[in-house]
Amino acid sequence: MGIKIYSTPSCPYCVMAKKYIEGKGHAVDYIDVSADSAKADEMVTKSGQYSVPVIDIDDNIIVGFNRSEIDKHLSGK
Repeated sequence: MGIKIYSTPSCPYCVMAKKYIEGKGHAVDYIDVSADSAKADEMVTKSGQYSVPVIDIDDNIIVGFNRSEIDKHLSGK
């Protein structure tokens, strides 16, 4: 399973999302979009959003720290 969280260092919801997903036993690729403009562009292309977190679980895009959506995509349902 491929999981990416597009984030910024000052985003508390990004940290919460990372801890939540890791707490369920999944590895997370944590991407700082404030330090990498190409990754920021990638995030906007995928989500249509400039806000973080943007979570990509196997190409399923979740904007914000939405536990029910995260759980749905982690379980594959």
